[in-house]
Amino acid sequence: MALAEGCTLMLNLNHKDLVEATTPAWKLMQRFQESQQSAVEVTAALLERIQEKEPRIQAMTLLTPELAMQQARTADANYKAGTPRALEGVPVTIKDTFDLAGYVTTKGSRVFKHHHALEHSGVIRRLYNAGAVFLGKTNTAEFGQSATNENKLGLVTGNPWDIEKTPGGSSGGAAASVAAGYAPIALGADGGGSIRIPAAMTGVFGFKPSYGLCPDEGGFRAMSDFACAGPLTTCVADARLFLSVLAEREFHRAPDGLKRFRIGYCESLDGQPVDPAIRAAVSNVATVLSRMGHQVDSIDPSFSGWEQSFGPLVLAEEWRERGHLLTYCENELTDYELSSLRAAQTLTPEQVRDARQKQLEYQAKVARLFESYDYLLTPTVATPAFTIGERPSHVDGKKVSRLWGAFPFTSPFNVAGVPAAAIPCGVERGLPLSAQLVGAYQTDEALLNLCEALESELNFQTYSDGV
Repeated sequence: MALAEGCTLMLNLNHKDLVEATTPAWKLMQRFQESQQSAVEVTAALLERIQEKEPRIQAMTLLTPELAMQQARTADANYKAGTPRALEGVPVTIKDTFDLAGYVTTKGSRVFKHHHALEHSGVIRRLYNAGAVFLGKTNTAEFGQSATNENKLGLVTGNPWDIEKTPGGSSGGAAASVAAGYAPIALGADGGGSIRIPAAMTGVFGFKPSYGLCPDEGGFRAMSDFACAGPLTTCVADARLFLSVLAEREFHRAPDGLKRFRIGYCESLDGQPVDPAIRAAVSNVATVLSRMGHQVDSIDPSFSGWEQSFGPLVLAEEWRERGHLLTYCENELTDYELSSLRAAQTLTPEQVRDARQKQLEYQAKVARLFESYDYLLTPTVATPAFTIGERPSHVDGKKVSRLWGAFPFTSPFNVAGVPAAAIPCGVERGLPLSAQLVGAYQTDEALLNLCEALESELNFQTYSDGV
């Protein structure tokens, strides 16, 4: 665990237990408003909790205690003056691909371990202006280029449910920070599943917005044709609160009496094998949705074709942004980043142009599916969290690719540009299970409302106190 340069963590107050690990942001704000708790108390308590748990979890690349306490004092003053902002006093963690002015942004890479940001990126600026309290930055795969969280920074982020297991990636530290009770909300980013995959593996709620809804002006560029900033939270209500700030528009909660929807239930996508426990848990979600009054139909449409766009466009950007690293610091890079950059060397301009056309065709293909269904229900991942560094070679007895075998269900919806959510729906052998709900482009508000209604039916406990 690293501290901000020049900062000392001085928390002699033994009051970490004053803040329940499951206390959502909306409830904290209510308590601040009613003077039942102060933002300073809560911030100090959470920093103390991080200090206690972090040696085992290693979710944080950086703590910013002095900044956090300063923001908390400002929040308390604003509540006292009757002028609270949209996220006043809410503690958050920040994925270490977002620039926070004056602090290091490693991007999960040893190459950038001393890189100080001079300005906030757009997302951070909006959160700062909304009164959020920044506890620190969270570990990530190098340049966000892996569905797990390994890098060369010397941190091995463990899953709070079982620290020998992966938290997923690339927003693995962000997901672990919420699952461990460090903060009620973590800022992540999702270019191919990097919010939903770790949300699924750590038992939290994760939301990938519609493409372009939450821009990060001046921010880190990776998977830019597919990536979106978004939240990992303990509840849907907090995700709505957070997204309202990121998107600079209100996301309203549906009134009682939610509309009945047509939901297409996909046991898998294109026959990809799924762990039996996940298959059963998602099937149960389909049953719950039906019991809620929705029309749920088992469907098996084709989702093939996304790879023809995703792979070339991701590699082309890696080469454009980081190809020079092969010359200057090859030995500092992870094996997976090296593989990407070497593969990118063989790309041709014609392949990149064709990939852009294929993306448009794929978006139209998925849009046609939403002419028949309001939402889709799928698994979020194919397996529960597995041992760090040991991606499964088989799922449900069938051989799968090392790259996509555990994670075949998220990237298609990045290519389509549509909103998608990972919602916890069960536990098997002490590890969380997750279902994915997907909506049509720009139906984010309605998808959040469906998730919240489902959340109340599932009544899942998102916090693991295993560490």
